[in-house]
Amino acid sequence: MSDVRRTSPAAQRNASAIAAVLADTLPRTGLVLEIASGSGEHAVAFAERWPELAWQPTDRDPEALASIDAWAAEAGLANMRPALALDVERWPWPISAASAVICINLVHIAPWSACEALMRGAAAVLPQGAPLYMYGAMKIAGRFTADSNVAFDESLRARDPAWGVRDLEAVEAAARVHGLRLVRTEAMPANNFSLVFVRA
Repeated sequence: MSDVRRTSPAAQRNASAIAAVLADTLPRTGLVLEIASGSGEHAVAFAERWPELAWQPTDRDPEALASIDAWAAEAGLANMRPALALDVERWPWPISAASAVICINLVHIAPWSACEALMRGAAAVLPQGAPLYMYGAMKIAGRFTADSNVAFDESLRARDPAWGVRDLEAVEAAARVHGLRLVRTEAMPANNFSLVFVRA
């Protein structure tokens, strides 16, 4: 039987740095809804680190869902739920309530409408004061923060003109439309950013 597990070198590199921010962001108990879980390596790492939280991974790609469940089966974590098919732009989402939402490396590898849909969906499932955590490359005031992100943006747009590194201010504005307030911006390794929003 073939191994359906995917591996992401980026996920392996950035998991500990992201976890350091999540440690000050996640609630002590409840359900964490992860959007676009990809390979599932982040989900397993974080579910293992926070056993008191239920972890709900999702993705819209069937092969990613299989990878997530395969990593979860190997880890044998009681707090990690089976992966759910979820496309941020298809409404309603299959989860109606969560204590926190996290989304890592999605909005630049998707059309802008996916960012807007993420904000709408997060606002709908989160209670007042609950966090939405986002991670990825961002421009600040319309400017790239590193030459490597210029090249990254060009490679994304070559794959799909609707993709690209987003402006932090535009992401914040999209969140504000749905009652999500940016409360923390933190520079991360490899010229990425962590953004923490709370539902007002």
